Amino acid sequence: MNKRYFIRLSYKGTNYHGWQIQPNAITVQEVLNKALSTILNCEINVVGCGRTDTGVHASDFYAHFDVDEQVTFDCDKLTFRLNRFLPHDIAIKQTFQVREEAHTRFDATARTYHYFITKEKNPFRLESHWKVAYELDVQKMNEAAKILFEFEDFTSFSKLHTDVKTNNCKIYQAEWKDNGDELVFTVKADRFLRNMVRAIVGTLVEVGRGKMNLDDFRQVIESKNRSNAGSSVPGHGLFLATIDYPDTIRDL
Repeated sequence: MNKRYFIRLSYKGTNYHGWQIQPNAITVQEVLNKALSTILNCEINVVGCGRTDTGVHASDFYAHFDVDEQVTFDCDKLTFRLNRFLPHDIAIKQTFQVREEAHTRFDATARTYHYFITKEKNPFRLESHWKVAYELDVQKMNEAAKILFEFEDFTSFSKLHTDVKTNNCKIYQAEWKDNGDELVFTVKADRFLRNMVRAIVGTLVEVGRGKMNLDDFRQVIESKNRSNAGSSVPGHGLFLATIDYPDTIRDL
């Protein structure tokens, strides 16, 4: 019989080809598997709450793993040992036991992403913000963002040839905030499609530049055609910010 544990972590995605293991490329999942397998002295394969693409960051991320019930350890001590073992760009916040059927991906009720745009050259934001050299109409971008609430099918913002059962998502929040020297887009939904946030941001930027009006933006979504939407913005400005779970997720 196995026991299941959740790991809460954060990582800077700059040096990784995303979360999910892939051949001939270093990923966060691979590094975490190696760390856990070494420390616990048994083969561990973690399952993530989602998959981030190359260069994308996560300020909050969950993964789970199973161990035989005969394998015992203190969760706080495991967190400490993992942080000593892992590279500087992956940090473990917490480890805790959950019921055997709890799942980091399927039990998540909502996810929130932030996308950061900088207006000025700043060496300290090279790997966390997308720099733009043009003015953006934030008010128009927010008006367009509200249109997202009218729809559930976001095929137009999905990566082509993605094998999913449905392209429907329920968006709970979508708004831009102007902090003076940076713009931050926050979007929250029950689920996201591959490349969806970056495609939405790229299309909203087209609105902000005056290359697309509100009716155009609505028609992009209605068309269910990825080629009608804007280009995907670079991954390094994107952060997975929070994952929501039911309060009962920690119940054993």
